[in-house]
Amino acid sequence: LNINEKNICANADAQVSTGLRDAGYVYCNIDDGYMGGRDAQGNMTSNDELFPRGMKYVSEYIRKKGLKPGIYNDAAGNTCGSGNFKNPAFGHGVGFNGHEAADCDLYFNKWDYDFVKVDYCGAAGLGLQEEPTYTAIGNAIKAESKKLGRKISYNICRWAYPGVWCKDVADSWRISGDIQANWPSFKYVIGKNKYLSAYCGDGHYNDMDMMVVGFREASPVGGEGLTQTEEEAHFGLWCIMSSPLLIGCNLEKMSDATLELLKNKELLALNQDPLGLQAYVVQHENEGYVLVKDIEQKRGKVRAVALYNPSEQPCSFTVPLTDLEFEGTVKVRDLVKHRDLGKVDGALKQEVPAHGAMILRIEGKKRIEPTVYEAEWAYLPLFDDLGKNPNAVRYTPQEGTSGKMIVGYLGGQPENYAEWKEVYSEKGGQYRMTVQYTQGAGRQLELTVNGEKQVLKQLGDDNGLRTVTVPVTLKPGYNTVRMGNSYNWAPDIDCFTLSK
Repeated sequence: LNINEKNICANADAQVSTGLRDAGYVYCNIDDGYMGGRDAQGNMTSNDELFPRGMKYVSEYIRKKGLKPGIYNDAAGNTCGSGNFKNPAFGHGVGFNGHEAADCDLYFNKWDYDFVKVDYCGAAGLGLQEEPTYTAIGNAIKAESKKLGRKISYNICRWAYPGVWCKDVADSWRISGDIQANWPSFKYVIGKNKYLSAYCGDGHYNDMDMMVVGFREASPVGGEGLTQTEEEAHFGLWCIMSSPLLIGCNLEKMSDATLELLKNKELLALNQDPLGLQAYVVQHENEGYVLVKDIEQKRGKVRAVALYNPSEQPCSFTVPLTDLEFEGTVKVRDLVKHRDLGKVDGALKQEVPAHGAMILRIEGKKRIEPTVYEAEWAYLPLFDDLGKNPNAVRYTPQEGTSGKMIVGYLGGQPENYAEWKEVYSEKGGQYRMTVQYTQGAGRQLELTVNGEKQVLKQLGDDNGLRTVTVPVTLKPGYNTVRMGNSYNWAPDIDCFTLSK
């Protein structure tokens, strides 16, 4: 609510003086509140009272600090802050819709910004559809980027995962409502993203919103904040899940502990790892979650692991190394505390405090083939989290299943399948695939391995979990497995296992 030229420029100064720019925080973004409305010709203007020297002056100031300037608008109509900022008319009718090309020329050419976050408050009120609305904006951004010869980053802010189309349109996309500076809100955001790893990669990322690290001392609004343990979990999980790292606190009021955490080189390396992968859940027992991802090299001997305890009590973790795809002894390092934890054989055992997370680097000598593939790791081409269709395919919690999750509402059309794109076999050959499912009565399952399809019929009834085992042939390296039903419902899938 305090957005103005003075504060934005002071923020840019602080990014440099604190060392955050040199640590990699290179964008200085302006959010809602700079607008003056559209003039009689429909051109966007800035607020002369808040930004007396204009938006081009601010972008130039930011660039002189060795930073990249970013800006904000809505997809259509009014912005989310409409009527605020001491101006009842603020933010009305300023959205992109119908002004895509002109606004992109203004923001990225005349005002010289490099990033834009695009909200959806105005578009939601007009009843527009997400894909064509955001695609039109994305096409205008791409055209402007090509004309200017430089990268312009585009963030979709729809408050839920909007659909697989967004990867072709934008660089990142919000997957949740706005974060607040308290633990329940943090837990909610993690809950929205922990099963979306299949949609992250190739330079495109699930955005868990700005970080609320530092809000105890430096909240823009005051009165809230996380404990040090919670902040370490917050920053560590944002890093291992490859979310964009956006600092939301007042940089001039941060504590030394907050600044040290935000500049933690080992955690930043996870977030900026060249593979660009998001960690996925390999174990969910009691209240704890174990997340893992490759770093440095695909199928290499180094992995990152998070032990996440969202509960109100300490949580004891016992993680077989085979679940992390290692055999033999591994070396373990705590990346938050910058300390080696020694060598581990058999299983990783740690206790994590309430509202805490350990972020670990695991290095082993022998990587082994995975034997279990959870349904919640699958890519679902028709998945979105918008909630418009009550029978849309989804990841659903279910007690008693492997990982306590299933994928439901598969099938009904050829495009509604679950796909595992990286089913790994070192040497290839013949395997037994056992599919664990529920809700099988009267349904069929189309199972495709590298394009070879077989139809599994006469599945078991709906009383609990069932399994069906079939022979499959895998090639050396990565294989693609699909499950669905082209014309009727498929069973709900829990997981599948592979054995030679």
